[in-house]
Amino acid sequence: RLTAAVTGELDHHGAKAVMEELDRRIDAALPRELTLDLGGLTFTDSSGIAVLLRAHRRMGQVRGAMRVINTPGQAEKVFRAAGLQRIIRFE
Repeated sequence: RLTAAVTGELDHHGAKAVMEELDRRIDAALPRELTLDLGGLTFTDSSGIAVLLRAHRRMGQVRGAMRVINTPGQAEKVFRAAGLQRIIRFE
């Protein structure tokens, strides 16, 4: 199992670095389950959607599952508008 905390703003400035770090951690651990803890997230836009979709795809490639926990209200609105709850497990 791998848990990764995403903090601060997840916008076009920081999304690439978050994606690269998640890829590196997934490649190193090859987890059966990835938990993204968004409790420290202060803002996200469509870049956050891209990060979650990429992490979900990577976990599929390693035959693992993904869940998202502690999603702040603003981020939840963005992710719901995109329909992510249909493909990603939010708790």
